[in-house]
Amino acid sequence: MTTTDTTANGAPRAGGAGRIGARTVSRIGFGAMQLPRLRDDRAAALAVVRRAVELGVDHIDTAHFYGDGFANDVLREALRPEDGVLVVSKVGATPHSGGPHPMRLAQRPEELRASVEDNLKSLGVDRIPLVNLRRAERAPGLIAEGDQVVDIDDQLATMTALRDEGKIDAIGISHVGMAELRRALPVGLACVQNAYSLVARDDEEMLRLCVAEDIAWVPYFPLGSAFPGMPKVTDEPAVVALAESLGSTPAQIGLSWLLHHAPNVLLIPGTADTGHLEANVAAGAVALDATALAALDAVPTR
Repeated sequence: MTTTDTTANGAPRAGGAGRIGARTVSRIGFGAMQLPRLRDDRAAALAVVRRAVELGVDHIDTAHFYGDGFANDVLREALRPEDGVLVVSKVGATPHSGGPHPMRLAQRPEELRASVEDNLKSLGVDRIPLVNLRRAERAPGLIAEGDQVVDIDDQLATMTALRDEGKIDAIGISHVGMAELRRALPVGLACVQNAYSLVARDDEEMLRLCVAEDIAWVPYFPLGSAFPGMPKVTDEPAVVALAESLGSTPAQIGLSWLLHHAPNVLLIPGTADTGHLEANVAAGAVALDATALAALDAVPTR
């Protein structure tokens, strides 16, 4: 039986215990977005997922548009019911292998419903525990145009209907501003996924609202933007210096800061390498004292 301190298979919780919706999960989870890099080495992809479970990860973030179903298919094979892993998916985009990007926006209500069905099929389940609605009104990433500009209330009505039908258990929202978040609160959100890191703290007010509303805050780009020319946490002198003094890596310092910064933060760092996975999980054991936190808090947001 799962306890606060261990996962269903008895592993110590990576990063300690947190909550997302009604579920207790490890605060360090795993993002499956990079698994399609191992398309030609399925055994390696399966090994990364199995290693994550062994390390105390029981919250995995995925989407059908990650590799046109590849990530979901790997999770379907790698995960076992007794692992007790919370698999969280998202909608708002769909695979587009022949286009300029590997995905295209799919924001219309009928497309959200179709994406949930795609996720159910590729994950091999009858119900998805939590699905994030990815909005597309602001950078970074694709911006909605034309018929992809859809009112959030229409989208939330579809998500609520899917929950009522038993297709999904809980609703999250991703890539949103404060106005959208406030409009979404009445549906009962389990989590918010926004770009957020030590060097990108524009959403601090939203984070505090989520603390007050008991909503999990699940940052993507937790070490800074993956887009060229954008600031990265691992380049910050204060981060590098602290990593050297503690015998950690700059990435571990950046992840540890997030866990220390607010109690509702859950991490889903992604990788296709078991070594990087182990280093990410180890960030949960990095202790930052008041002096270290003050030095990091002083790093300007970009």
